Amino acid sequence: MSEIVEKELWDHYSELPNPNWYEYKNKNNMKKQAVLSLSGGMDSSTVLLHLLAEGYEVTALSFDYGQKHNVELERAAELIEYLDRNGHPVKYQRITLQGLVSLLNSNLVQGGDDVPEGHYEEENMKDTVVPNRNKMFSSIIQAVALSIANKVNDTVYIAMGIHAGDHAIYPDCRQEFRDADYEAFKQGNWDADKVKYFTPYLNGDKYDILKDGESCCKFLNIDFDEVYKRTNTSYKPTAEGLSDYKSASSVERIEAFLKLGRKDPVTYVDGWDTAKAHVEELLANH
Repeated sequence: MSEIVEKELWDHYSELPNPNWYEYKNKNNMKKQAVLSLSGGMDSSTVLLHLLAEGYEVTALSFDYGQKHNVELERAAELIEYLDRNGHPVKYQRITLQGLVSLLNSNLVQGGDDVPEGHYEEENMKDTVVPNRNKMFSSIIQAVALSIANKVNDTVYIAMGIHAGDHAIYPDCRQEFRDADYEAFKQGNWDADKVKYFTPYLNGDKYDILKDGESCCKFLNIDFDEVYKRTNTSYKPTAEGLSDYKSASSVERIEAFLKLGRKDPVTYVDGWDTAKAHVEELLANH
């Protein structure tokens, strides 16, 4: 139906030209809205691709909380720039939580002990927990999402890349936490029901995420390797930004690429072949 005919039908059933026509058209042409915490890692970057493929207008936020692996923030910005150049613009904001790092006790932040190596299922991986990290991020993301929802008078989705592999180590990635957090958000804000959650990988793993990313890249007509070389999963990158291959986060990422049958486009210390061999041996003995 042409817009002219559509407007004539609206006017036909009104005594005067219907002023709601313009409100209707604006809303009808408005993209679905989503807010995403974009860490610069593989998971959240893939969620971003998923949202773009689904036709969302995305507001992406990155957080600088003093993490040792702050190369992820550079990768997030590089990915946003790449997507914009290829016809997929994203509203992007980097948020710095100044003064927080010296107050946090975690191996992941500057000043903390060394990041442990091994597989995520090992007990020492609890040292990679940052106290209340997702709750801090969640409060800011909820505020932004509700602000957008009130502005556009429509539902806004908070998208998260959490997956089944996160649950054992990170309590703030579990469904129970998110349910309680969402309930507190609703209790503390008017119109909070306009904000919903979108967690497409909740019951999947890194391989499922990467496989979806491959499909999204094809749909969006962008290069898989160009996208994923602009991500960082390593908790122990070098000063030059090279990824390690022994920390749990890197092991899990490499395992996903091996299962997908693709070479990881990021640059590893000692090269991809060495990283691949190390993880294959680790998995064989695990």
